[in-house]
Amino acid sequence: MTKPLFDQQFSRRTMLRSSLLLGAGLAVGSIAGCATPTGTPGPTTMSLGLNRSLVSLDNKLNQFDAALTVQRGVRQALTEIDQSLRPRLVLADQFRLASPTQWFVHLRPGIRYSDGSPVQVEDVATALKMYSEVDGSFVANFFPEFPTVEKIDETSFTLNTERPVPVLDFLMSNILITPSARNAPEELQSGVGTGPYVVTESNRGAGTYTLVRNDKYWGPAPHVESIRVRFMPDETSRVVALRSSEIDVIDSITPDSADQLAGLSGVAIDRVDGVRLNQLFFNFRKPANHPLANARVRRALTYAIDGGSLVDHVMQGSATPSRGVIPLTLDGAIETGEYIYDPKRARAELDALGIRDLNLKIIWERGEFAADTDIMESVVEMLGAVGVHATLQQFEPGGDISQWRQGKAGDWDVLAAADQRPLREASGLVSAYLHWHLERGLRSLEYVER
Repeated sequence: MTKPLFDQQFSRRTMLRSSLLLGAGLAVGSIAGCATPTGTPGPTTMSLGLNRSLVSLDNKLNQFDAALTVQRGVRQALTEIDQSLRPRLVLADQFRLASPTQWFVHLRPGIRYSDGSPVQVEDVATALKMYSEVDGSFVANFFPEFPTVEKIDETSFTLNTERPVPVLDFLMSNILITPSARNAPEELQSGVGTGPYVVTESNRGAGTYTLVRNDKYWGPAPHVESIRVRFMPDETSRVVALRSSEIDVIDSITPDSADQLAGLSGVAIDRVDGVRLNQLFFNFRKPANHPLANARVRRALTYAIDGGSLVDHVMQGSATPSRGVIPLTLDGAIETGEYIYDPKRARAELDALGIRDLNLKIIWERGEFAADTDIMESVVEMLGAVGVHATLQQFEPGGDISQWRQGKAGDWDVLAAADQRPLREASGLVSAYLHWHLERGLRSLEYVER
């Protein structure tokens, strides 16, 4: 069995690989470029330059790419998803299906938090409650229902559901466990967890954190003594920092940046097939008389987007067109077809519907996906070619785009996103299909037949 990420012998190549299964690219520099907290070179310190701001140390509202690696270095779940996309035991040493609606779980003996307190069954129950209650929860959308905890003894319990949830061992990898008294239905800024690291310095606004080894960690001591996390939204700056050995690891780079770094001494680039979908979401909160409230208008607009050109020319072949509602790399994925590019059909259908002088506002967060600005400008040109005027509004990472997404701030027509949250906020259709598919289509797979 593959070791958990923070238990592995660390090289620059392995540091972020498991979390960046969701990313577009990872570049790692020479170990000689590290610096210790005293400023002197040292191979036991690593500096990460992230393209998005790490604004919290749990994942209730903030779960993207490299943030997962940092968050799970501090907090852990009962299970985790390994590099082959299979569940692996972490805080639990048993997690098995006892009946269609009940899972038996046993906590691993001797596990303590960084403050020395033991992990308790009540902490799991509280964590589930907090994740279900947080406003705008990222994780809640993944659960068809949250399980309830029934305690058996101090280390054993069952997770019970009203209906079968055959992938609960997968889903529980999203629930990071925290002492009950320190948990709340909000993003947590403190660093009390069971992971191999503790947070010694943090600046939420600047997105900078310093992590050091947790002396009370229940597993093998990590080989990297300390980690520095920096928020570096500009890709050019991240590449320059890597080349100058100011930073050791950068994430989410474009093909152009990868070409610049390829072949440089002391720099390695990891490329892996991702499980993310970059998507354009229509705003389904529009009033009934708005053009976007008409499904035929929305369908016509899809014909205007040349996904193949975006993949081939903007992303230079580093992405693939989506052919289903979930990535085909996932077990149980079903190919449902591809979007068709036909600008003449787009204009003809809009004309037939009497749509003239349509104006759209497209919003997205900078750094949401690689080459985001180039992609969005290309989309504007494609829509313009069929007579639709589109304007772009870019939000800075950590800004108030989440308020816009939830309909609590300004108005928008199309949202460009590369994470799962808009599935809940914009439509819910894909999410509903996904849960239907997980509950029914995956029941025959090997990991359900225990």
